[in-house]
Amino acid sequence: MSLTAVLIVVVAAVLIGAFGIRVSRTTSDFYVASRTVSPLWNASAIGGEYLSAASFLGIAGLILSFGVDMLWLPVGWTGGYLVLLVLVSAPLRRSGAYTLPDFAEARLESMAVRRTASVLVVLIGWFYLMPQFQSAGLVLREITGAPVWVGGLLVAVVVAVNVLSGGMRSITFVQAFQYWLKLTALALPLVILLMAWKADGAPSVSPQDAATWQVPLAGGKEYGLYSTYSLILATFLGTMGLPHVLVRFYTNPDGRAARRTTLVVLSLLGAFYLMPAVYGWLGRLYAPDLVRTDTVVLTLPERMVGGTLGDLLTALVTAGAFAAFLSTSSGLTVSVAGVIAQDLLKGGVRSFRIATLMAVVVPLALALWARALPVADVVGLAFAVAASSFCPLLVLGIWWRRLSTTGALAGLFVGGGLACAAVLVTIVAGPYDGPAGALLGQPAAWTVPIAFAVMVSVSFLTPHRVPPGVARTMVRLHTPEDLDLDRGDWSPRSS
Repeated sequence: MSLTAVLIVVVAAVLIGAFGIRVSRTTSDFYVASRTVSPLWNASAIGGEYLSAASFLGIAGLILSFGVDMLWLPVGWTGGYLVLLVLVSAPLRRSGAYTLPDFAEARLESMAVRRTASVLVVLIGWFYLMPQFQSAGLVLREITGAPVWVGGLLVAVVVAVNVLSGGMRSITFVQAFQYWLKLTALALPLVILLMAWKADGAPSVSPQDAATWQVPLAGGKEYGLYSTYSLILATFLGTMGLPHVLVRFYTNPDGRAARRTTLVVLSLLGAFYLMPAVYGWLGRLYAPDLVRTDTVVLTLPERMVGGTLGDLLTALVTAGAFAAFLSTSSGLTVSVAGVIAQDLLKGGVRSFRIATLMAVVVPLALALWARALPVADVVGLAFAVAASSFCPLLVLGIWWRRLSTTGALAGLFVGGGLACAAVLVTIVAGPYDGPAGALLGQPAAWTVPIAFAVMVSVSFLTPHRVPPGVARTMVRLHTPEDLDLDRGDWSPRSS
């Protein structure tokens, strides 16, 4: 039954994506859906791609394992959009760029900054894609016993087909549908599970368990205070640096629509993130013995309900999980492929399609080779890299005219480089114990301040490297659309 649900989701994604072939004709359609996506439609698509395997499976698993400290994950991932709304969304849309490297070059007037940003976009995308493929393999193994690589390969193939067919316009249709599928797939089973919990006498966590699991900083993680604050910093600031999130704001017609989109996203994410925490709490009651806690959402229907209804509920949450893998992977693939096509290939639709294959093959190989860590932990590391690189670049680039080319490069190299090194060490050889394990497993608390400090201090030391056209760029970023400024679509090939 669960396998049938997976096949239905896969077929639906392919069919909806195929519709994009009919309406995708130009390069702008493939990259930014010709900037015609409405706020509600765009917000649904953002919710679809943002709510990844970490949101659907990982949060509940970490809450089951470590308790209330992990509630900061959904709070941070939602709150990150508030920071994005206040500081970035409208100016970024007004920039007229297609991708983050486009913005970096337009603001700093430097190909070196653009190339560095391109490398970081690809690395962040790959770090984020890897746990999607790993989780797909884990879920498919749970329901069919198939080897782990089968699920990852299935998701990679479906994503490649969708992106190849219609680019951003096609993916927008798919992701909007998948958000509402994911919301239903968590909400409906949860209602029935809570009814089963009530019928079971409404048990609660034992006093001995409550003394650690329900008490902040006592959930079992070493250096809990540091890890918690580092996690908060990564999630609050990392959202604005995620390439698959930012590219969505380029699809809005104007900055006002970008801000409205962000407000709707906050509501959609808030509604969704209420539920994984309840699954984690129920897991503490009914599935405390799980070794791989990422599967708690899939396990609870069978343990609490059982029978045919339990099988149906399991099938529904499995369908939602695969929707999470497909939608997030699709958004990441579009973003990574866009950067590869523009900066490594010749640009255009054909290059975009070649880049799509490059975008999925590397993280799929990584997923099969690297050790399997908790999915939310790996996604958190991707947030740390984004917070340590693009967050300083965007905040200072949008709001501080004295940012120099040398300062931006130094901050990207130091902040992004340190965060990437911590991620690679943790994924390949970790996790470690002791202070080193905490610093490498949650690097944002030290890499983000270093990145900001380097970017600002080097800019003060190199005032002669401030771009000569910075005044014009700042006007473009901050002038309201209703003044009818002739902005155009910035392109490195037309400048």
